[in-house]
Amino acid sequence: YISNSAIMSVISANTFVGSKPVNKKMVTSMRRTQKKSSAPDSVWYGPDRPQFLGPFSGDCPSYLTGEFPGDYGWDTAGLSADPETFRRYREQELIHARWAMLGALGCVTPEILSKYGGVSFGESVWFKAGSQIFQEGGLDYLGNANLVHAQSILAILGCQVVLMGAIEAYRVNGGPLGEGLDPLYPGDKFDPLGLADDPDTFAELKIKEI
Repeated sequence: YISNSAIMSVISANTFVGSKPVNKKMVTSMRRTQKKSSAPDSVWYGPDRPQFLGPFSGDCPSYLTGEFPGDYGWDTAGLSADPETFRRYREQELIHARWAMLGALGCVTPEILSKYGGVSFGESVWFKAGSQIFQEGGLDYLGNANLVHAQSILAILGCQVVLMGAIEAYRVNGGPLGEGLDPLYPGDKFDPLGLADDPDTFAELKIKEI
């Protein structure tokens, strides 16, 4: 890789070859051909990335190269030695992380609405809210009996299994992505704010997500 500044230094030092000046169009084209490396410029990737035990980690498995986000060199059981297994685990871990983030939002929303929005939930603390289903009259979602009036924990469990199963089946079979998009990081209309437009920012966002 040769930087733009190095090229321009050589050109400026040799502005005239014999009696002919260097064509300015050639200078412009030479500058335009320089491309930034596609490798993430981040401390979280590559062979020098932080590892799970810091300086005491030793040598990590050869198949953990630091190419993917969240790779800290730890796989003592060799679960990711097979590339296809690794691909499947990586996908599952990422999808679980996204559902967990939605779950975290669901934990704090009732407390925020109860404290600042004047909505009555009976019990808004997330680790206590579910127990209301065992009380007389059951549990009203968002404090409104017209939304979901839950009285059976088995019915709720069944609904969750069916709904989550349908959503995952839809995703695995193509879902709303269409053609030509990355199934894990589709971007396009799934990134309306353009947060992943810059490759280096995108690489760091992958680390934060996982």
